[in-house]
Amino acid sequence: MAAVTPTEIPCGEFREFKEALQLLRTTDDKIIYRLNTSVPTISFAGEVNAHDECKSLYEQLQSGYESRKKAIQRCVDIDKQEVQRLKQENDTAGDDISLEAHKKLRSQQTKLRLMQSELTVEDVIKERSLKVFKERCWQAYKPPDL
Repeated sequence: MAAVTPTEIPCGEFREFKEALQLLRTTDDKIIYRLNTSVPTISFAGEVNAHDECKSLYEQLQSGYESRKKAIQRCVDIDKQEVQRLKQENDTAGDDISLEAHKKLRSQQTKLRLMQSELTVEDVIKERSLKVFKERCWQAYKPPDL
């Protein structure tokens, strides 16, 4: 899958949605590596500006959290509307609900729950990354909102 921006996250197929999120979570997945390569140890503190490196990383992390949360919420909202539409169709059909229509509604509800669970996953990722960030950058940079 090519590089994707949060506004381009596909909401149609859950697999594509997850793949796009995984690409957007690269900074969080590689935070320890990034901190090890960009924030100097005490012996190399004079060679790299740790404050600037930590500030830049923190801003990247925050930007990623905000944009991913908006993108996930956008997909959740789209799926909620689709579930409501399918429910209305089934309600108007009364006793004539086809097995196919019932399966489609259940499938859409499952997809909605999976997408909603991604909001919780985002919270876990954020907490984990910020913990590692604080452990390595607490002396060099103190974000105003931590």
